[in-house]
Amino acid sequence: MNAIWRRIGAIGLIIFSVWSAPLAAAERPGADAVIHDWYRLVLELVRHTATYSPPVASRAFAYLGVIAHEATASGDPALRSLAGQLNGFSPLASRDPAKTYDQTVVINAALAEAVGQLFSNTGPTGQRVLARMRAKMAARVADGLDQQVAALSEDYGRAVVAHVLDWSKDDGGATVENMGFPVEFALNKGPGNWVPTSLVNQQQKPLLPKWGDNRPFAMPQGKSCSLPPPPAYSEDKGSVFYTEALEVHDVVKAITPEQRAIARFWSDDPMLSPTPPGHWISIALSILDERKAPAADRADLLARLGVTLADAFIGCWNSKFEYDLLRPITYIKRVIDPKWEALLITPPFPEYPSGHSTQSGAAAAVLTAFFGDDVAFVDSTHEKDGLPNRSFPNFWAAAEEAGISRLYGGIHFRAAIERGLDQGRCIGDHAVALVTRN
Repeated sequence: MNAIWRRIGAIGLIIFSVWSAPLAAAERPGADAVIHDWYRLVLELVRHTATYSPPVASRAFAYLGVIAHEATASGDPALRSLAGQLNGFSPLASRDPAKTYDQTVVINAALAEAVGQLFSNTGPTGQRVLARMRAKMAARVADGLDQQVAALSEDYGRAVVAHVLDWSKDDGGATVENMGFPVEFALNKGPGNWVPTSLVNQQQKPLLPKWGDNRPFAMPQGKSCSLPPPPAYSEDKGSVFYTEALEVHDVVKAITPEQRAIARFWSDDPMLSPTPPGHWISIALSILDERKAPAADRADLLARLGVTLADAFIGCWNSKFEYDLLRPITYIKRVIDPKWEALLITPPFPEYPSGHSTQSGAAAAVLTAFFGDDVAFVDSTHEKDGLPNRSFPNFWAAAEEAGISRLYGGIHFRAAIERGLDQGRCIGDHAVALVTRN
């Protein structure tokens, strides 16, 4: 691990520990603040839960978003349930019209229960933080309420979670064994097929090779946004494949300070960051906070964004294991320069398409549809990690930078980046098409 990332990881632990500090009393929060606080905690839990690789993290964000949306929609006539729109998702029981519920308590109880279950395997520090957060938030949202109203509202919030997580059990991603690396998996042996790039014994098999078979959320199935094949494998210096590999080689060899900064900013490695899907969640939260968005807007956007990020990993993984393409570092060392090294550590799974590109394209499609195509913003996701903020004129500019960052890092060929963005746009359009307003 590079020294800078060791330092960033240490900083992250310090940041995470702040959640464990004594919490000052505050006025009763609104539902918008409740959603904000739980999501900010989840970003830290993702960073500190060892099993949360980017695909696994995206699944958690999807179910958390659906839970937040359904809990909010159950008491807000402006919002429409996602039941019947997401694959296999049935309607939950409505609130009893003869009884009184408190919207904030319902949403808090739902998110508290959801985070507790989705992160049941987080470490001791995370468990302590969760316990304190649950106790603090439960007391604050119930302050001044009739006890029966509070209890009824809590029960309903937990019922929302039970319904959604029961639906989650057969999606294909509920159980992740051996950190996502199969003990038994037959590698293909063609010259263009993926070859392990890590010396770690566990990573001699690829990460989550069956993830592309998972049940998606908004898109019909994993192949709904399929891609054409990558450029044909060739060692001929006149081939497209060689040319793309040479580009990666040359860019990394002569990398500029700006390109290096871009590669680091978007790296979003597991255990050192909120992961790539968490990065886009962080961007969304910042803009929602800046606009003082009400709970309905937060629930709407975070549900759409969560499901499209999860679908992006399903679609991307489906394509990755269909084409099973080797990584630049394998080809470059074999054909061009045996002493060449990538800037970033190469992830342990096939190359085509780029996961960063696919999920960034999907996120940009959703965020653009929600906020508009001319929204300039500052990305402060890594501010507390010691990395400078970056500014963008719109979401697609950020998505394109996230994609090209993988070429700068020596992780991907250009075709994987460009077609990954195309795939992401297609996947994002399915989430954009969801009808969430009455």
